[in-house]
Amino acid sequence: MTALLDLTGKKGLIVGIANEHSIAYGCARVFHTAGAALAVTYLNEKAEPFVRPLAQSLGARIILPCDVQDENQLAAVFREVTEHWGSLDFLLHSIAFAPKIDLQGRVVDCSSDGFLKAMDISCHSFLRMAKYAEPLMKNGGSLLTLTYIGSQEAIPNYGIMGPVKAALESCVRYMAVELGDKDIRVNALSPAAMKTRAAGGIAHFDDLLKHSQDIAPMHHSIDLDDVGNMAAFLVSDLSKNITGGIHRING
Repeated sequence: MTALLDLTGKKGLIVGIANEHSIAYGCARVFHTAGAALAVTYLNEKAEPFVRPLAQSLGARIILPCDVQDENQLAAVFREVTEHWGSLDFLLHSIAFAPKIDLQGRVVDCSSDGFLKAMDISCHSFLRMAKYAEPLMKNGGSLLTLTYIGSQEAIPNYGIMGPVKAALESCVRYMAVELGDKDIRVNALSPAAMKTRAAGGIAHFDDLLKHSQDIAPMHHSIDLDDVGNMAAFLVSDLSKNITGGIHRING
């Protein structure tokens, strides 16, 4: 019997794996299990030894560096996708960054440089990837990014990433409208607090994690598979008419 959620024949680009605890890796693992072919990027030489073995375990034939602040690297990734596959069915953007001093300080104290860097890496990079991906999604496609409830509520210690994620969510809605006539869907995954490498930069994160579990109706944490399953649904044909949404996975 064929699985209902089947990604066989689909080709996806995964940006944001740092290690085995990354949300991007959890999503990629489900994509791979469902039959998708994957391309995987890593940030730099320091990250490569952690990412390459994971990418190889996912059967990735394209494994390339991609620092989104280096436009040449970003362009090179999409050139390789074009040359190797000629098309792209889905893209997962799972990167966020703010300088530690700005992330852990008050929003009103955030430096201009810190704010601009956080917006460029965490938000504008998604727009740039979408622009590269658009001509490759000849028969439609799915663009996914990652957000958090701190975009809509003032969450203690989430700081400047709250406004940055709010901007990202707004971009999702506008992109969905602009790309809809090409059957390109744009959605954001909004998981509850999870222990990832990126979360390590948030002050008092353990308190935030406990609070998330306490207020959730199901009173337990989510895991990578929970996010990956929702991601796989949103890149599959089962969600062909779902776009512009912020999809919470939080129990």
